[in-house]
Parts: sequence; C-alpha cells; structure tokens
Amino acid sequence: MKVLVVEDEPKLAGFIKKGLEEQSWEVEVAYDGQVGSSFALSNHYDVIVLDVNLPKMNGFELASLLRRENVTTPILMLTALGTLKDKVGGFEAGADDYLVKPFEFQELIIRLRALQKRNSEHGQTQNVLRVSDLELDLNERIARRAGSRIELTAKEFGLLEYLMRNRGRVVSRVDIAEKVWDIHFDTGTNTIDVYVNFLRKKVDKNFPIKLIHTVVGMGYIMKEPKEV
Repeated sequence: MKVLVVEDEPKLAGFIKKGLEEQSWEVEVAYDGQVGSSFALSNHYDVIVLDVNLPKMNGFELASLLRRENVTTPILMLTALGTLKDKVGGFEAGADDYLVKPFEFQELIIRLRALQKRNSEHGQTQNVLRVSDLELDLNERIARRAGSRIELTAKEFGLLEYLMRNRGRVVSRVDIAEKVWDIHFDTGTNTIDVYVNFLRKKVDKNFPIKLIHTVVGMGYIMKEPKEV
C-alpha cells in the first residue's frame, strides 16, 4: 500500500512514516498543504493521512481541493481538533475517516487498512446509481443529469447518494442526520432543509421534471416521474 502523509510536525511525521514502513507500506511525506496537494494530484496513493493545521493550505482546504479535482483516494484526517463541529467540517470537506490526536498507532493501522480495503472493493466494479436521467458515479464521485455534470460538495454528494439509494421511500430529517451527517438530529436547526434546498437548485432547478419532493410533516422522497 502506498500512503501519503501530510503532517507539518517532523517528529510525528517521522514516527508515522517509520511505523507504516514497518508494515511494508510505501510512505511519502509532505510538510505543508501546498506540497501535499502537488503530491496528491500527481501521484497515485491508496490512502492519504492528512493533518488539519498545516502551513500554506490547511487540511480542510486541501481535502476540498482534491475532491474538486476528482481525486477519490480515501482521506483520513489526523488532528488534535476533536469537537463535533471539527469532525463535521472534515467530513464535509471530503474526509472518509477522522482520528483524533493523541492516538494509538495500532488504531491508525486498522483504520488505514479498512479504508484501503473499502476503496479497492469499490474500484472492482462500476458503481453508478440512476434515477430517471440523473446518474451518480460512486467511484468517480461525479453527478450528471441528462449528460450534464453537476458540481457537488462532499456533503451534497452524500445527501444525494442517500436519497437515490432510498428512491421511492420517504426519509425523515432524523434519518438524513444520522445516515449522512452521522449525528443525532437537533430539532432546533434547519441544516437538513438548507442542504436539501442547495441540492434541489443543482439537481432540479433547470429541469422541467423534478425528482426531489417534500412530504409535509414527514421528510423527503426521490421519485422518478412515473412514480410521482
């Protein structure tokens, strides 16, 4: 397995590099976000280990950049920022997993192996969801409607994937919060509604046939025209 470690603390970066090489993994290290982006965009890696507080470009910015450039390599955020807000920010930026410092090295190994295995399994077959003329390529992380590409943030992509996987079924705000955000739903916020509206503008606004529908008092449903 080939791993990119983007970490600005030389001692910690060296510790991670040595430990992973003892697992017979190939490791490259970048000490700031700009060098990390250059490495990630020009080389193939099985997993990227990414610190958040980096010089020149922080980890959230780097993860977002890589996802915009269609780099699908799994990203594990490794940082001392461990609040729920920090984790949500990491996942929204495009991270696949989040490990808080200080950490047990064996846990890092387990998580990296899980990410690599998941990624290799996904890459074995084409993995595309379809509802009407809307397509979601889970391998390339690209959405298209009627052949036109739709630019989505990481969280919008996750929300659309959840709606498409549950086509024809009403999903509540609680369902969405738990499955897409991995948090318990706070009835005092309208975050889910805001993101659904963002998604509608991108997926439905310029098309005569709408696919995302509100079920008053219950939640949302994605249906093909013939099912509406």
